[in-house]
Amino acid sequence: MSIDMSQFHQVFFEECFEGLEAMESGLLSLDLGDIDSEVINTIFRAAHSIKGGSGTFGFTVVAGYTHIMETLLDEMRDGRRQVTKPAVDVLLGSVDCLRDMLTSIQNEEDIDMESAAKHQDALEIELTGAAGGHGVQESESTPLDVVELDSYLEEEPEEEALEEQGWKIAFCPYLNLLHTGNDPVRLFRQLSELGELTSTVNIQDIPPFAELEPEECNISWELKLVSNATEAEVRDVFSFVEDDCALEFTPLAKPKKVKKVAKPKPVTVVEEIQVETVTEEAIHVVLPVVKKPVVEADASKNAPKASSSIRVDTDKIDTLINMVGEVVITQSMLGLIGENFSMDKVGQLKRGLAQLERHTRDLQQSVMNIRMLPISFVFSRFPRLVHDISTQLGKKITLKLVGENTEVDKAVVELINDPLVHLIRNSLDHGIEMPAIRVAAGKSEMGTIELRAYHRGGHIVIEIVDDGGGLDKNRLLAKAIEKGLVEENVILSDKQIFELIFLPGFSTAEKLTDISGRGVGMDVVRRNIQSLGGNIDIIAELGKGTTIAIHLPLTLAILDGQSVAVGNETYIVPLVSIIESINITEKMLNKVAGKGETFKLRNEYLPIIRMREIFNVQSGTATKSNEGVIVVVEGQGALCGFLVDELLGQQQVVIKSLEANYRRVEGVSGATILGDGSVALILDVPGLVRLSVR
Repeated sequence: MSIDMSQFHQVFFEECFEGLEAMESGLLSLDLGDIDSEVINTIFRAAHSIKGGSGTFGFTVVAGYTHIMETLLDEMRDGRRQVTKPAVDVLLGSVDCLRDMLTSIQNEEDIDMESAAKHQDALEIELTGAAGGHGVQESESTPLDVVELDSYLEEEPEEEALEEQGWKIAFCPYLNLLHTGNDPVRLFRQLSELGELTSTVNIQDIPPFAELEPEECNISWELKLVSNATEAEVRDVFSFVEDDCALEFTPLAKPKKVKKVAKPKPVTVVEEIQVETVTEEAIHVVLPVVKKPVVEADASKNAPKASSSIRVDTDKIDTLINMVGEVVITQSMLGLIGENFSMDKVGQLKRGLAQLERHTRDLQQSVMNIRMLPISFVFSRFPRLVHDISTQLGKKITLKLVGENTEVDKAVVELINDPLVHLIRNSLDHGIEMPAIRVAAGKSEMGTIELRAYHRGGHIVIEIVDDGGGLDKNRLLAKAIEKGLVEENVILSDKQIFELIFLPGFSTAEKLTDISGRGVGMDVVRRNIQSLGGNIDIIAELGKGTTIAIHLPLTLAILDGQSVAVGNETYIVPLVSIIESINITEKMLNKVAGKGETFKLRNEYLPIIRMREIFNVQSGTATKSNEGVIVVVEGQGALCGFLVDELLGQQQVVIKSLEANYRRVEGVSGATILGDGSVALILDVPGLVRLSVR
């Protein structure tokens, strides 16, 4: 019976992309010239997993390409090759190439073989150049695809070789070998591909049948492999189980002196040849070069397809199952009351409904916890970004991550990535100075960007902090006046000046670069963050650095809100924005010429926003100044008061997108359906503040 392997593809691709992230993270953390064996082993295992899985599913091009990466990494972990910056850069490029290849296969598209061949050439040059101890002469006109075997190898002095080539292998698995998903039969199958394999099984350690645990491995093997494979090649078969077994390798016969052809010499490039099939025994693996139409570069090409699945801690699932059980029990109890209902059971019915309400809220909270993901899903992408751009700019920059385990809703995780990318790029380009400038200013030549995340109230706060040159208020204001964005002789606070960078078309860059300088993007960043129900603030000090703080709701699905009445309409004000509510009197109100109405709250005058005027509500009894309620809210870092007719009560509401179902309405972040079936609009507090100012 044949097995349909396509059903396992999704898991394979998810594991591959996770492996690529582990490889990228490990490569970025390597100390140049200092081999960290644990990190290199992690990178090697990830590459080996991708190679093995690709071969299993028939993706031979990926398997062949990964084999070369694996060879380079193997030499690093064995200490035969130093970890150098060029090698790390080549491997990072290979990770990008593998990601592109796997994404193309996942999307059932053609692999870009030209790009793959280019990256393979870089790998081969790094591998043969360092291993042979010679520099490789690379031709600009002829790609390095095929070399003549006779010209590639030359005789070495006499070396030791085996009279009868092969190995005796004592293979004793630990009891937990099978728990890791490894299968000895698969290992034997791989060994048999290297040569003639004979196995002898040892069953003396098998316990009596009554004590036998079927998931434990109680047997060991004596293996004999007749092959010309090296010990490193044989050990490579056991690389995944070397921590779960005892291994011993013994040559089959004593060595004798022979001449051996092995030493590579400088490669002579010959004319490019199209190769259809290449065996693993060839001197190196060659990818066929396939011409394909030139297409426009897609900004999202390098990113894997967004996954619609998430991994959930089993404790969260157990809690959810328990809550469902409680709801079922309560529902059964209410059903029994309803079958033989009488007025003397009203108290019991009320208690049952209160219990159902409590269980429903707990169930809702459990479901929301399942959607919560650590912000590290976003943060993990930025070390590579900082590495590449700092190298491109010639700057020395280190990235520090703080609060990576802070949890936030999956929808926020997916949508916050693009704004953060733009802000990080701005810090790299505009924030951190060149090393010489930093040293002249008495700073370390190594600049620092710190990415922080933490909870505050019902929000998550993400901060991008750099120790660069900060923001020059005078220069910002002069540039805004020059571009006609603000009037001359205007008086602005520091906060207002810093917020000028969010105006469309505003830029202080002296010249255009591939990274920034066109004045496009920061306005989009703020708009995208506001669309998530958040806001963005800037704190900067000239010569000391800049802090950009993003405040976002923990979830985009549910919020705690205060229902308010304006005429015959009902609106929801997010509880996290409310400071307090006050019944107003005539004495509290003041009119300021050209500024509208204010009221005095503890020696501070706050602006009033009349909800009737903002939303043009004509129905219901008109609000009199001495009858309304002021809801004091915080928006855009300042306090103001919403004048409403009445407070109705607090409740959790499920957010429905107004933009997706109707269109964007300024001052409104969404809508919800109330218990009576009517629709209530959810107020966007920062948006209303901006709207009232205009």
